[in-house]
Amino acid sequence: MAIVEAMKSLCFPVEVCRLFHLIAVFCLVSFLIKTVKLFRRRWEMMTALKLFPGPPTHWLFGHVSEFPQDGTDLDKTVIWTKQFPFAHPLWFGPFTVFLSINHPDYAKTILTTTAEPKDDMVYQFITPWIGDGLLVSAGQKWFRHRRLLTPGFHYDVLKTYVRLVAESTKIMLDKWEQIYTKESHTLELYQQISLMTLDSILKCAFSYCGNCQIESDSSYIKAVYELCFLANQRFRTFPYHSDLIYYLSPHGYRFRKACGLAHHHTEEVIRQRKEMLKNEKELEKIKDKRYLDFLDILLCARDEDGKGLSDEEIRAEVDTFMFEGHDTTASGISWLLYCLAQHPEHQQKCREEIQELLESHKQIEWELLSKMPYITMCIKESLRLCPPVPGISRRLTKPLTFFDGRKAPEGCLVGVSIYCIHRNPMVWDNPEVFDPLRFSTENSTSRHTHAFIPFSAGPRNCIGQHFAMNEMKVAVAMILNRFELEIDESKPPIKIPQLVLRSKNGIHLKIKKLQ
Repeated sequence: MAIVEAMKSLCFPVEVCRLFHLIAVFCLVSFLIKTVKLFRRRWEMMTALKLFPGPPTHWLFGHVSEFPQDGTDLDKTVIWTKQFPFAHPLWFGPFTVFLSINHPDYAKTILTTTAEPKDDMVYQFITPWIGDGLLVSAGQKWFRHRRLLTPGFHYDVLKTYVRLVAESTKIMLDKWEQIYTKESHTLELYQQISLMTLDSILKCAFSYCGNCQIESDSSYIKAVYELCFLANQRFRTFPYHSDLIYYLSPHGYRFRKACGLAHHHTEEVIRQRKEMLKNEKELEKIKDKRYLDFLDILLCARDEDGKGLSDEEIRAEVDTFMFEGHDTTASGISWLLYCLAQHPEHQQKCREEIQELLESHKQIEWELLSKMPYITMCIKESLRLCPPVPGISRRLTKPLTFFDGRKAPEGCLVGVSIYCIHRNPMVWDNPEVFDPLRFSTENSTSRHTHAFIPFSAGPRNCIGQHFAMNEMKVAVAMILNRFELEIDESKPPIKIPQLVLRSKNGIHLKIKKLQ
């Protein structure tokens, strides 16, 4: 018996070795199969996209080496648009390729259908932050939530928001006056305006007064900046496309930490509103309103079976709208003010327009927003040159034929470059020139329907675009009525696309209080 037991003990290590050998063989075979599939897909995409000439590409890095890691590459994409005005491939590493769309006819083909889902590679990088909300969801879930939330942006609801946006803007301008009394009159706008738009969206859509412009250390704003930077960095660094590699990296740790901060903020907003709705008076107030706020819609929504949205679904929509509702608008307002500082003649015309309106009104009111034609044209021209969202992407669920007969295959990633469409010389005369009259009534009628798409277009256009336009009008009118803006030539902004269009070094302007 002792001899048998000894033999068994000797066999055990052999069995373990065989097990590890089988595991190693399985991993190797799986790796080879995966590699073969990737190279086969690469060959298929290269063959299919031969119809679309583009800039030279490296077999391993693709076009990654053409783009600086800090994201200062928008000028490069505009140069390529001049060479390839309709569309061209962009390779990020050896296996990921996008068909970059630079022309409104191509954009129209993509954007006029709901059949094409948002790209699951690009948007999966921000899904841990904003969840499966309206921005990234697809199919019936997207349709259900879009229909559910649309009443939150009704005319009667937007009308009540003007006063709240004006309150938040006034807080910001009062802070500017305090800064103006100091020796330096140069101000970094983006951070200030981000706090103001966050304050506005919290009051308007979430009935939440957090005094974030006065008391907060802006931890949420910092978290959003961090998340946008890290998501963009992950997209450009193709080894980070692996969830495991990214999770183990220091950047993955930073992303999870920033996610935690952002989620804590939105959870606090939801918690406070839920507490308020336990109050009978608050419930009666909601019932008396013809239309509900964004968050009230989410909390009170019920389907045919009487089932409401889950806590996860509510937080996803709140995270999505918190980000989209404040950061994109902050980008739009900041770049608009920079454009007006660059062109004092247009700035003065806007100021005269608002001062004339305010001769018969003490403050900005809803009725005045439709009486600002020149300000509106300047806003649109700024959105053309500096769209808050520089690009969007889709993954094709079926082959797609464009107007000129060229086809993109099923599964192809398509990036619609809003920034390049807005600067395409085939579409716009002197596209680099700031000319608000492009958007006069007589000049707008003959323009292609998809030549100007700062809020995207088609069924999946921005649900909050009217809110954003109204907020921009209120903010710029109040700012120009109190301050004169000049550029700081020592600190020109450097554009970087990080989900939204930012400046690498901030947007610095000289402010001068009007007498």
